[in-house]
Amino acid sequence: MDFIEYLKSKKIDPVLYKAGDEVQFTKFQEEFAQMHPNSFTSQKLFLINNLRRKYLLEVSGDLIESDNKPKNIKRPMVKPKAPGAVKPVIKKQAKPVIKRPKTED
Repeated sequence: MDFIEYLKSKKIDPVLYKAGDEVQFTKFQEEFAQMHPNSFTSQKLFLINNLRRKYLLEVSGDLIESDNKPKNIKRPMVKPKAPGAVKPVIKKQAKPVIKRPKTED
């Protein structure tokens, strides 16, 4: 995996990123070449999140770059509990009592 593919997998537009901050792009590209992608991600996680917000990659028309807010997101519906539904009661088992041996002073 090269740096361009990595950026696309993190939903960062490599063209916009390189045009916007070429110095950081080059530095990150050199560092990425020297380490495993997972190590790079763990070291640069907060920076990657900021880059994603700034240089968001448009994916199949679902996202609009102008306001960088996702559109057409379907959220899962939470089903309400049925009326009269009873929550199961879990009984705790008592801990065994262990007597300590008496010590003589």
